[in-house]
Amino acid sequence: MRAVVQRVASASISVDGKVISSISRGLMVLVGIGTDDTLADVETLTNKILNIRVFDANGTMWKSSVKDIAGDVLCVSQFTLMANTTKGNKPDFHRAMSSNASRELYATFLEKLRRLYVPDRIQDGQFGAMMNVSLTNEVWDVATPAFLCGDACCLHRDLLL
Repeated sequence: MRAVVQRVASASISVDGKVISSISRGLMVLVGIGTDDTLADVETLTNKILNIRVFDANGTMWKSSVKDIAGDVLCVSQFTLMANTTKGNKPDFHRAMSSNASRELYATFLEKLRRLYVPDRIQDGQFGAMMNVSLTNEVWDVATPAFLCGDACCLHRDLLL
């Protein structure tokens, strides 16, 4: 699994011109699911998303998690994160899990987030739909948004052992 995690002041998802999900301060998470992803990857990624400290507290950067600030999380399934672009100019999506299988694993991912946190604070888009994603970065004095990109496999093997 791959995730792009962005600290936001607000974010929303629209389908066919209608807002279907929105959050205030929290995290926007784009999630790509690969052919070899498992429930262990779901476990790793959900824990990392909810506990990674990307928010300020009492003037100290990188001090609080989304749970610490009672923030929201907006998730979007994004198979394009699994693209291989090393050869040629056309993305290769062979590493992306099939639609039906990834729908199940993504649903499990959302259920796990909701079990570990406040269910109403976990929002998501519409799986497989053409979505318009809007977000407003929450920035620091140096005007750099908190942005992280991680591969659950790498996080699991390298950082959590």
